[in-house]
Amino acid sequence: MKNLYLFAIVLFLNAHHMGVAQQLYFPERNATWATVTAKVENTSLTEAVNFAMANEYSGSKDLRQAILKGFEREPFHEILGPTKKRGGPAGMILKDGKLVTSWGDTQRVDMTFSVTKSFLSTVAGLAIDAKLIRDVNDQVAQYVWDGTFRGAHNAKITWAHLLQQNSDWSGELWGIKDWADRPPREGGLDDWKFRELHEPGTKMEYNDVRVNVLAYSLTQVWRKPLPLVLKENLMDKIGASTTWRWYGYDHAWTTIDGLKMQSVTGGGHSGAGIFISAEDMARFGLLFLNKGTWDGEQLLSDDWINMALSPSKPNVNYGFMWWLNKKEGSRHWEGVPEHVFYAAGFGGNFIIVDQEKGLVVVTRWLEPQKVGEFMRLVTKAFE
Repeated sequence: MKNLYLFAIVLFLNAHHMGVAQQLYFPERNATWATVTAKVENTSLTEAVNFAMANEYSGSKDLRQAILKGFEREPFHEILGPTKKRGGPAGMILKDGKLVTSWGDTQRVDMTFSVTKSFLSTVAGLAIDAKLIRDVNDQVAQYVWDGTFRGAHNAKITWAHLLQQNSDWSGELWGIKDWADRPPREGGLDDWKFRELHEPGTKMEYNDVRVNVLAYSLTQVWRKPLPLVLKENLMDKIGASTTWRWYGYDHAWTTIDGLKMQSVTGGGHSGAGIFISAEDMARFGLLFLNKGTWDGEQLLSDDWINMALSPSKPNVNYGFMWWLNKKEGSRHWEGVPEHVFYAAGFGGNFIIVDQEKGLVVVTRWLEPQKVGEFMRLVTKAFE
């Protein structure tokens, strides 16, 4: 009987590679997640789960402390938005939408840090698909004309530049100056303040102030709070729970059409961002696994998915706030296919998608530098 189980799971795991089209499973809201029909007895998969459990993120479970320690190099850095004590290691592995295995508390809501950026990028995609933004190469100043993009340099910045984090937008938002966010290791305040600006589109710099400029700009375009946009246009439609939240800084409020609304953040660098469960993260990953379609309903266009997952010129490992596993880039996981893409956040929060193998992998609180090794074990399990 055991041999029959093993034979069944081998057929299941390799059907994709034998050209057998697998029908994706899309879980309904609050449904018990369907699992693979045979028990998985795979040494590499067991090793992967054990590895994730044994390599918990080393930072404090008090995320206020972890944030302040993790970004202590930044001048004037402080907590500006909500935080939450984190749980322990957790995660899920889906094959064609069905649950292969999970570990930890997958329903616990935790901060997700820069995974939020991939959700923010998706809100931009929804705006493109709704024709609220005509073209990603439009200058943002055509849509946001309150001075945010004032000046010869900032006026050149396009939506694509903000989405690829290569705009080098210069200024201050919500009391934080762009130069004070993740400054270079060389130099001091004057060097950072008076640096030479890079031409938009020529150099990627990971910078949360500029990401928050994107969130603010999209709020101007949608003319409603972005959490509401995400909920109505995507999260409700993929059956997400009602437990996720998207926060901004406590003082980050603007008025649009006479209505006061909060401008959210693209991460938890100073607190805030999306707080979400592993199961809701998995649903989001499953949508991208199926190229923007959920159970027959197209929620994101093929054009947007292709743009979001295309390498940017300054960094081949980065698209529209999704990381890409390209070998020619500096951020490549050896032993993991090049077509894999992922959302990544502080503390080891990841949503990893392999469209060719039909895999969605979610990790919470796995030591970030260990994620590549973890994914090599997962990849081996599905060869």
